[in-house]
Amino acid sequence: MPDTPRRRIAVDVPWRTIFKLLVAAALVWLWLTLVQLVLVVIVAVLLAVTLNPAVGWFERRGLPRWVGAVTIGLVLVATIGGFLWLTWASLSDEARFAFQHLNNFERDVIGRLPPWARRVAGIKTDDAAQSYLATYGFAVVQSATAAVVVSVLGFILTLYLLIEGQETRDWLLAFVPQAKRAKVRQTLIECERVIFAYVAGNLITSIIATVCTLVVLSLLKVPAALLLALIAGISDFLPVVGFILGAVPTIMMALTVSNTTALIVLAFYVGYNTVENYLISPWAYGGRLKLSNVAVILAFVVGAEVAGVIGALIALPVAAIYPSIEKIWLRETLPEETVREHKAIEQRKAG
Repeated sequence: MPDTPRRRIAVDVPWRTIFKLLVAAALVWLWLTLVQLVLVVIVAVLLAVTLNPAVGWFERRGLPRWVGAVTIGLVLVATIGGFLWLTWASLSDEARFAFQHLNNFERDVIGRLPPWARRVAGIKTDDAAQSYLATYGFAVVQSATAAVVVSVLGFILTLYLLIEGQETRDWLLAFVPQAKRAKVRQTLIECERVIFAYVAGNLITSIIATVCTLVVLSLLKVPAALLLALIAGISDFLPVVGFILGAVPTIMMALTVSNTTALIVLAFYVGYNTVENYLISPWAYGGRLKLSNVAVILAFVVGAEVAGVIGALIALPVAAIYPSIEKIWLRETLPEETVREHKAIEQRKAG
């Protein structure tokens, strides 16, 4: 039988393709290396956009921008520092008290579990001294500490952006081709509107959540009321998901008082979350932030996985910017029915 001639297959990879792969790999490496720096810049931009109207108030009265920026910065530092100075002793005592009681609560729950439930949960018999809540709590504290560091660095950069923001934006726009500058300017205006709505609206709802929670928990004599109210206010920055994160530790602490108190606290959280979603949030955001609950959850999960607490916070305004990006840049390329259906969904949600 004659030998079948072998066929040689040559794979020709253009240099342009190799270059693109190398650039993509370099960008991934840069992201992994500079992720903290990127977070600082994003936080600074969010803060600068939110505080810019206040600085503009000073500027309209004939004062230099740096005077307004420094004044706003000093007011914020004095407000936060004064609050911590007045409440730090109480918060420290409440944190130790809450940790002790939650640890005892966890051990009591584990002790009541039947053997099959322990096996399903992966709890070993000799793990009685191990605190699973402490493990998760330590991870949250680590992520929150990193978020505080990023926020402090971002705040310092915010002052420079407030002073030189216009010059920085014009300098960056000079790299954009003249034909696309109109769209870029419109995109920046839309993004500024969405970011301001998100941060300002979230700040308003978080303050209301903190005050309401503190009043209710104090009336019910729930231990560590101030600490739990602050947790409720901070977690309220995360729509939908924050409700669960704030309610769980509060209900667990309420159980140390009585089962009835825990049920009342649960009813309060459910009722307040409903009122906030349908009354407070639409008023605070003014209908400017169009973000579905599904998008909130996906943005929260992705942001938290990439960069912890701070990633979860900044992922939401970034996701909320997409409708503006679609309206300005993608409407001409998307199918007509997609544009029509998206517009109908937005109008239905707004109405």
